Amino acid sequence: MNRITAARRRAAEHRRRFDARFAAYFDGLTDPAGGALDGPQHGRFPARALELLRDLSLRGGKRLRVCVLNEAAGLVAEGSPPGLAEAAISIELLQTHGLVHDDIIDGSAVRRGAPSVPQAYLDEYPDRPGTALGLAVLAGDLAAFLALRVLLTTGLPAGSAAAMAAEVSDVGASTVVGQFLDLERDFGPVPDLEFLDAVTEFKTTRYSVLTPLRLGLLAAGADPARYDGELRRYATALGTANMLRDDWLDLFGDPGAAGKSLGSDLRSGRRSYVLRALLNADLDGAERRLLDGALGDPWCAEATVDRVRAIARRHGVDHSVTAEAERHAREAAALAGSWHTRWRADAVTFFEQLPAWTVARDH
Repeated sequence: MNRITAARRRAAEHRRRFDARFAAYFDGLTDPAGGALDGPQHGRFPARALELLRDLSLRGGKRLRVCVLNEAAGLVAEGSPPGLAEAAISIELLQTHGLVHDDIIDGSAVRRGAPSVPQAYLDEYPDRPGTALGLAVLAGDLAAFLALRVLLTTGLPAGSAAAMAAEVSDVGASTVVGQFLDLERDFGPVPDLEFLDAVTEFKTTRYSVLTPLRLGLLAAGADPARYDGELRRYATALGTANMLRDDWLDLFGDPGAAGKSLGSDLRSGRRSYVLRALLNADLDGAERRLLDGALGDPWCAEATVDRVRAIARRHGVDHSVTAEAERHAREAAALAGSWHTRWRADAVTFFEQLPAWTVARDH
């Protein structure tokens, strides 16, 4: 079994167990015999919000955060320590919150192969778009508050619950800062690489890698502050590799595997790593006019996206972005390799293998 296959199989097992637990969590919120959340039984709107959040949350995703969290606990302890399941639910609820708000901001109609939450509300209330938007905002907010609630109301020891809730609260604020930076990136001239890296760090890396690492260690009884520098370096390298791959897949991937059409960054005018590289390429006049006309055009035709893709390939953007993602992946793997002298071998090996899997995935 090669390294990527081994990491993928471990990740698939984490995902299988978590998805069943996540479904049970949502069922427990709305159980007619005494759901854990007061309110939904009194009106259609609260119940519908939970239904949409449940559907979106269980509809897929890579569950990278769940894998990192479980393996982080495995660095120092065997089995599943108390609080690990709640921490996984919390970080995935925060992800759901982010997806809902991203789709509101971007005007995205599709998420994970089905209508996004704001689109679902628009379909239900086409003559009241303001109400539909408000309901989507509230649904996203509800997911964020549930992310904290699950840690504070499920019987965890007070110290552990408070420490993990503080991590989730802090990374939630950082992610909102990242969303501000994400919007700022697309104003004015082409952003420099340092700014793009900052967007990645705040919007993605901290809550997708660094916070799950910390939560897993906290659940296992370790103090993540002792290892802050090396955890941050690993998270930054892996998170950047992951974002580079996401950006690559958005233009060069397989729409069937992605569950959506390609070119969303182009249509939204998002200066991703791929589009930054293309905007900085030595394009001729016709290529530049085509790219400038397509960038930010929400109605950009598939044929035009195909032409932009061909231009990007002609200028080697597909290869250069892949090479950069692989460079960051190698850096992350080397950092994880240094953990063998301190932590449990099987979990360390997973963190060595994870970067290669990240840059080879097709969705």
